[in-house]
Amino acid sequence: MYGKENNQITLAEFNSPFGKLDQNNRWVRIADMFPWRRYEEKYAKQFCENNGAPAIRFRIVMGALIIKQRTKHSDEEVLQDIIENPYLQYLIGLHEFTTTAPFAASSITNFRKYITKEMIAEINDDLFRGKNNGNGDDTQNKGGGDNDKEVKPIVKPNKGELLLDATCAPANIAYPTDVNLLNEAREKLEQIIDTLHPYTGAAIKPRTYRRTARRRYLQFTKQRKPRKETVRKAIKQQLQYVSRDISHTDRQLLTVGLDILPETKAEQLNTIRKLYSQQREMYENAIHTVNDRIVSIHQPHVRPIVRGKTNASVEFGAKVSISLIDGYAYIDKLGWNAYNEEEQLIPAIETYKRQYGYYPAAVLADKIYRNRVNRSYCKEHGIRLSGPRLGRPPKEADKNVLKQERADASGRNAIEGKFGEGKTKYGLDRIMARLKGSSETVIAMSFLCMNISRKLRVLLRRFRILVFSRCEIYTMI
Repeated sequence: MYGKENNQITLAEFNSPFGKLDQNNRWVRIADMFPWRRYEEKYAKQFCENNGAPAIRFRIVMGALIIKQRTKHSDEEVLQDIIENPYLQYLIGLHEFTTTAPFAASSITNFRKYITKEMIAEINDDLFRGKNNGNGDDTQNKGGGDNDKEVKPIVKPNKGELLLDATCAPANIAYPTDVNLLNEAREKLEQIIDTLHPYTGAAIKPRTYRRTARRRYLQFTKQRKPRKETVRKAIKQQLQYVSRDISHTDRQLLTVGLDILPETKAEQLNTIRKLYSQQREMYENAIHTVNDRIVSIHQPHVRPIVRGKTNASVEFGAKVSISLIDGYAYIDKLGWNAYNEEEQLIPAIETYKRQYGYYPAAVLADKIYRNRVNRSYCKEHGIRLSGPRLGRPPKEADKNVLKQERADASGRNAIEGKFGEGKTKYGLDRIMARLKGSSETVIAMSFLCMNISRKLRVLLRRFRILVFSRCEIYTMI
């Protein structure tokens, strides 16, 4: 069931014991950006009309997620902030100030499940991306009659700049090593064996050698720089312990069935089976890479992303490709497996064309995007792709070309700065959510909140220009 309460409250209607709220407050301005009723209707479609308790309204859900992303507070602190602050209560659509919690802190976890990355992308486009007056495929019929065959497309000149780049949003996991992963898998299997044993009716619990395995693991971890032979020996030991525990678990499950295990432990068991298979393959073949490599038992969707950066050559999280237009960032692709971002250039340009009705005049991207396919595409559509031309550089470089290359390199600082803003201020440096869908929602919310901040700065700049212009007119009079 979905609640039908009115959420279109205005600032004058909000009842506060502290007096009238300031209309220039940042939370008030954020609330006024959203056409809440339109999103409320779309959000309500995923709930049943006549079954269960009423669902929490969209404005409360989205408002709470915006507050959490901008403040970087925990779920409990976000709820406490809302209880203490009338501006936050206005943002989530309450009609009057109250000291009663509008929802439980644990509900914020469900909020991240209800608001998907697709919904956030739609909101992002509606609020910040410019709308095309036509459909991008406008045609012109000279005669206007039914018999006229000559139909010419309306060619619009290229305008604007499109900035492209990709980054990694690291998940909140410990740095994975083979020995640590196998030891954790062994401990999880021992817990599963302990859970299943009372249901098997066996008098003696299966022997797991857990104390010996733990002691050998600690002996290994106390070595500061173990040799390769020592590492391989430790991996072999842990593989043997894990293999034995998996065999014990399989025999127990034949007796009691898989339904006895809680859902979380059943999922962990499937993850551990795949982890053991991968680790055994790498050990036997003396390799360090494998397809879809698991680096976290609790978050099996996380994959290693090779970045080649100085401070972190490999990061563990989601890879995100974005487009930056007029300072606003839009997610082009979000994936957990590594991919080549050069494939996102043409789709990003076509999205730009559909939204604005014309191609960008220039695309600023780093070296990986400048392959022959992308260069040919840009040349065909009259788009300038940043970077030097292919082939041997000329003996005497054109000063105008060098100046343009330096300007393009400087222009790309904006998208690098956007990544820095997200990782230092909006939690993009470490995604604390653990579920795959929730993590994607947090990443999408980070870019949405960055765009909201950008919009607030634009509005503030316009307000200052308006105030100063009026002051100058008053001074002249």
